[in-house]
Parts: sequence; C-alpha cells; structure tokens
Amino acid sequence: MGLIEIEGMDFFAYHGCFKEERVIGTRFTVDAWLTADTTESEASDDLKHTVNYQAVYALIRHEMEQHSHLLEHVARRIINAIYRDFNTVTHVKIKVSKLNPALAHGGKIRQVSVTLEQ
Repeated sequence: MGLIEIEGMDFFAYHGCFKEERVIGTRFTVDAWLTADTTESEASDDLKHTVNYQAVYALIRHEMEQHSHLLEHVARRIINAIYRDFNTVTHVKIKVSKLNPALAHGGKIRQVSVTLEQ
C-alpha cells in the first residue's frame, strides 16, 4: 500500500452560507491523502498502474466548481468522486480550507477547514 499526498491545491470558488460568498467567491485550498495499492506501479514504473495526481486534481477542480453552502458537503462530494473514479483507492482523507472567511459580526480568521476521511 502507498500513500499519495496531494497538498496545497488552490481554487477560487463560490461556497458559503452567506449570499455574498456565493456571488463574489473566495479562495480555497484542498489537501488530499489517498491510500492505494501501489504494488504494480512500484514494479512497472508505469503511470497507468497508479493513481494519477493530475486526474485527481481535475476531479477535485470539477467538484470545487459546484456551488455548496458547507465545506462538509464539498469534502464529501470529493471523497465520493474519488472512490467512483479510482478503484485502487482504499482510504481517502480530504481537507477543504476556506481562506479569509466572511464573519457576520466582523473580525478576521485566516482560514477555516473541514477534514473528512473514509
């Protein structure tokens, strides 16, 4: 088994509970940790025998383009899509972070994150 880590994926998206967040958007980062059987790729040195991180990025980008109110919902959709598209993956951990989130009563937070795994 191998752990494939894809960290620091940056996106501009329109997720949030406030209407303004869904109109003006904000920056997000996504980190993904995928456990997969890498036995064949270890021996073959062939990309077709492993989880292609570019394909994972494209899948996550697609899910980030779908508007959601909650980060939990975004993370769950990403997990479901990874399991749907990559049959060698046995465990997924996803962290979705919203940078500089809006606060109803003022103030500043650098980021808020949700991490789900299955």
